Amino acid sequence: QVQLVESGGGLVQPGGSLRLSCATSGFRLDYYVMSWYRQAPGKERELGASISISGGSTDYADSVKGRFTISRDNAKNTLYLQMNSLKPEDTAVYYCNAKRGGRSYWGQGTQVTVSS
Repeated sequence: QVQLVESGGGLVQPGGSLRLSCATSGFRLDYYVMSWYRQAPGKERELGASISISGGSTDYADSVKGRFTISRDNAKNTLYLQMNSLKPEDTAVYYCNAKRGGRSYWGQGTQVTVSS
């Protein structure tokens, strides 16, 4: 059974940091491109960051570039997102995604709220 379980979300003040994790099981993580998406209230889900299978290549949305870092540990079957200098506009539900060809798996999401 495929599972992606996000954790690490919460309430943080502007300028603070959080580290999200996505624990995976039921499929070979090292076969999949991994990404973090986010969805703010009333908005569509958007891609935040992606990482290649080996971890050697990453890509970021302009809105998070320079503040967020995506990484993966294939041996631990886990994806990470280090988020620094958080802003109120980063408030959203964050989802991890695994993609290989036409196959795509999603987690249930973790809430991140940036507020003073």
